[in-house]
Amino acid sequence: MAYDLEEQEQLDTLKAWWKQYGNLVTWLLIICLTAFAGWTYWNNYQSGQALQASQLYEELQKAAQAKDNAKVQRAAGDLIDKFGKTAYAPMAALSAAKSAFDANDLKAAKARLQWVVDQSGSDEYKALAGIRLAGIALDEKAYDEGLKLLAGDFPAEFAGEVADRKGDIYTAQNKMTEARTAYQTALEKTNEKNPGRQLIQLKLEAIGGTAAAKVASK
Repeated sequence: MAYDLEEQEQLDTLKAWWKQYGNLVTWLLIICLTAFAGWTYWNNYQSGQALQASQLYEELQKAAQAKDNAKVQRAAGDLIDKFGKTAYAPMAALSAAKSAFDANDLKAAKARLQWVVDQSGSDEYKALAGIRLAGIALDEKAYDEGLKLLAGDFPAEFAGEVADRKGDIYTAQNKMTEARTAYQTALEKTNEKNPGRQLIQLKLEAIGGTAAAKVASK
């Protein structure tokens, strides 16, 4: 009988507690379950997006190897439009820009590169796109535009490439003092094992920068 009374007291206590806190517990449970369901859906959605984007990117690469620029541009456009938030989008845009450049479609190349600069969440991809845009500006003799593109902030690992491209633009403008300074900086910022270093050295020597080149090579 004592056991029954104790059990009844516990039951009454539980009922009283539930009456006071039951609604709160129910809502907390609903919130937790909803959040978990949303998290699961988002992960599945992201995985699906990445898979579809990777398939499109593979198609793009095959088209690039076949030098089918029209197909490359279509694949890049689809990937950017449908999966622009995935890591494949800036990769596709950079590949499409190269394909367009090789096909002498500078307008399309610039558009793809500008998209990377404006939309990519990767500083590295933005840097690559900016340097390549500056290269196109050099080809188009838009020297001020090229230098403006190179005036922004770039990751430290791109300092050599940025300075090298500045040197090319200054050389084209016949600003040899600025060009030598830029090439010197490019040499200083480029790893000695980088094969591109030799070309920078040759460009510096070609504009009379032999003394500076010796300092940089120490």
